[in-house]
Amino acid sequence: MPDLSQSLQKSDIGHLRIIAEFWGLELESNDFDSALEELCASLLDLESVSETLDILQAPAKTALTELINSNGRIEWSVFARKHGEIREMGAGKRDRERPHLKPASTSEILFYRGLIAKAFFETDKGLQEFAYIPDDLLEVITEVGATHASPLQKNEPLGRPATPVEKSFEIPADDFILDDATTYLAALRMNSVGATHESPLHNLLTASNIIKKNIPQTETVKTFLEANRTDALNTLYQAWIKSDSFNELRLIPNIICEGEWKNQPQVTREFLMNLINDIPQGKWWSINSFIKSIKEKFPDFQRPAGDYDSWFIKRESDGQYLRGFAYWDSVDGALIKYLIQTLHWLGKVDLASSEEGKEFTAFRIKSQVEGQKSNDLRPEPFDKKILVSSNGKISVSRYFSRAVRYQIARFCNWEEEKNNEYHYFINAKSLKRANEQGLKAEQLLNLLVKYTNGNVPPALVKALKNWNANGSEARVENLVVLRVNKPEVMEEARKSKAGKYFGELLSPTAVIIKSGAIQKVIEIFAELGLLIEGDEHDKNKLD
Repeated sequence: MPDLSQSLQKSDIGHLRIIAEFWGLELESNDFDSALEELCASLLDLESVSETLDILQAPAKTALTELINSNGRIEWSVFARKHGEIREMGAGKRDRERPHLKPASTSEILFYRGLIAKAFFETDKGLQEFAYIPDDLLEVITEVGATHASPLQKNEPLGRPATPVEKSFEIPADDFILDDATTYLAALRMNSVGATHESPLHNLLTASNIIKKNIPQTETVKTFLEANRTDALNTLYQAWIKSDSFNELRLIPNIICEGEWKNQPQVTREFLMNLINDIPQGKWWSINSFIKSIKEKFPDFQRPAGDYDSWFIKRESDGQYLRGFAYWDSVDGALIKYLIQTLHWLGKVDLASSEEGKEFTAFRIKSQVEGQKSNDLRPEPFDKKILVSSNGKISVSRYFSRAVRYQIARFCNWEEEKNNEYHYFINAKSLKRANEQGLKAEQLLNLLVKYTNGNVPPALVKALKNWNANGSEARVENLVVLRVNKPEVMEEARKSKAGKYFGELLSPTAVIIKSGAIQKVIEIFAELGLLIEGDEHDKNKLD
């Protein structure tokens, strides 16, 4: 950043005299360059800086400390929103109105004392205007600060501890995301779920390289499913922390992001995580207070140059575009809350609400030691087992090997998960689908025998072996059957035009009608002088 002399170079001697007055100085020279050199020498004196800081009002000290804690500079839009603008005026108007004697903002108090300046600097977001402390003056202020109490501490956590009401109903973190991931990966392999970039889980598995181009990667999936729960959860967490593709803003429910504009999810995530990490571990913290403090101190945490107009974001419920700072809570505040929810999802944060079923109002960061204990994330008691019934039903504990459950799931139809157990059932359809994926019924049988210690009902063993050898040996079908009262009538019908619509002959007086042909048969029978009695509902359905 520029030093003090460079920062004041574009001012005039009148401005230099205003600064000198506040520092208790009287400039001897009327030449600008000489006066500037004289002023800078005095302003960089350790004792003079100490005396000036001592008499600063508290709001000015706070603003100056925020700049110090931000390495000497803050985006001007952020700084001015909190501490006020500096009125633009020429030398003549300034000398007439004397704004330094009636400052309109904290920013003006600091500006007319030479403690801050404004300039444009190149950043990774492009050229942006900043409030800053000149480099050489910052060094002196920092040295003084070592012996002067600062109104703020650099790592002071934002917000406040949660009230008893805010933390009334606790929602402990868990590692159930691992089980959801197992189910989702099996569904993708079975082509029974549509891959969607709107799914947080799909995005997370993609960020972890477990899915690529919507396809589960065999070796990566195997490694992930065979890892212990602690390591597997950490794999997902580390992938999330580092990911540029997992974009929380575009995953927030109830808002829609349109257009080709881009944000920086990883940079934003890192900034917010630094603020969250300042909060004491194991202590319940108010979410609303945390978000409010970020709005006050760092409102533009994800906005390049404080731009609230170029991102096209609308509310899903009514299509209202959420543009401008007025919608900060609906977008930026919602993003902070969504990130905290994601941490809960990843087993890092407990949540709490005022009562069961209400929106969460507090969060608590789990200690690193606690987070490393996989058992801490599981409800007690829990079993690790597989139960197999003779009718083909299989129950798998949530805490059984995820790799084994993934394999079993691919052979079965699924029922609803209940009481920490996943429920499946085997039938001809599920085995046929598995066979189309290159899986054999014998493989399922070997799995069940191995992981139940041989407790597979004999009837199911026989059924799987028969299927493996012969495929389906029986089927259930919905058929339309034509019955007549005499064999002679059936013989006449078979020789008529209706015969081509007949299927398998079941008896001398019964025949199957081919799918969709019932109306044709009725019409032909009418031509033969025979009226067919039947179920109108079935007729209309088949027509």
